[in-house]
Amino acid sequence: MRTSHLRKTAAWPLVWIYAVLIVYASLYPFDNWRIQGIAPWAFLTAPLPRYWTGFDVLSNVLGYAPFGFLLALALHRTRRRWPAILLATMAAAALSLLMESLQMFLPVRVPSNVDAALNLCGAFLGAVTARAMEWVGLLDRWSRFRDRWFVSDASGAMALLAVWPLALLFPVPVTFGLGQVLERVEATLVHVLEDSFLLEWLPLREVELQPMLPVSEILCVTIGLLLPSLLAFGVLRQWRQRITVALLVVLVGFLASALSAALTYGPAHAWDWVSSEVWVGLAGAVLGMAVMSFSSPRMCWVLALAALVWQLSLLNNASADAYFALTLQTWEQGRFIRFHGLIQWLGWLWPYALLLYLVGRLSSAGDSADV
Repeated sequence: MRTSHLRKTAAWPLVWIYAVLIVYASLYPFDNWRIQGIAPWAFLTAPLPRYWTGFDVLSNVLGYAPFGFLLALALHRTRRRWPAILLATMAAAALSLLMESLQMFLPVRVPSNVDAALNLCGAFLGAVTARAMEWVGLLDRWSRFRDRWFVSDASGAMALLAVWPLALLFPVPVTFGLGQVLERVEATLVHVLEDSFLLEWLPLREVELQPMLPVSEILCVTIGLLLPSLLAFGVLRQWRQRITVALLVVLVGFLASALSAALTYGPAHAWDWVSSEVWVGLAGAVLGMAVMSFSSPRMCWVLALAALVWQLSLLNNASADAYFALTLQTWEQGRFIRFHGLIQWLGWLWPYALLLYLVGRLSSAGDSADV
């Protein structure tokens, strides 16, 4: 009864992903927590800030608008009788107040009643937008489109596909090579355990990481473009849809990488990352997409899992050059510090989220019903 109201939707995983990003961006850089002797909610009755900019207003409104939109959309798709706008706005208010209160304990963050109010306005506008789309019939059209293109249990794959372009915005040493974290994890552990006896127990590599060879870079580019395509092939219904999505993956991947380069180095250098290795990797990816477009969904996911493990092994057994380390400083210490806080974890963790998804789907007994 009323199963259409309880159907799975990609909006719910996107809500949780975006909520985690809000928490990270609000509390970054998580350093030097302290108690000031002031109630965490004291900012609510504090005088209004004397200085503010248009960017502050816009960023606070737009920062919570997607959260309100996604939550209202998720509620509409799964709980139509519930007051989606009210619940989405209240949830955003609770999240914003919690984040602003916790900022009282961070020396580099300043909680503000104006920020909280703007967050609330942004979430409300996002929720109203979702409701308006329902009134004009756009959500029903999307439902029909999804039913034609995707299998019933495609929400997780669709959420991963939606996040992939954002993950590409974070600079990477190898084009489309997400998930290269081993070197950073080791450096972080050494820093944390520097004055501890546990440092002696930390396993160290006998051989230093070496720069990646061109052939390995080509493989990483190829796999990086293949992964979202193979993921999509597992939830699409028809061959023509697979070809369309594969072309979109290539287009979106190149545009997101160009935007990342433009933000990092300037618009004049937006396409400097397109090297001969990238072109060869693109050719390999297109060939792989064409061949795998005829394969079964399960075969696509099996190949995606094997390719993902291979790519992560190649990436995490190679070092990033010094020039790339300087590039990251532009994001982490310069004008992209807040933007960096929103997307760096997407770039690092997207492949591992994909790994968990593929393992879960391939090991699920109900997988065969969808594929």
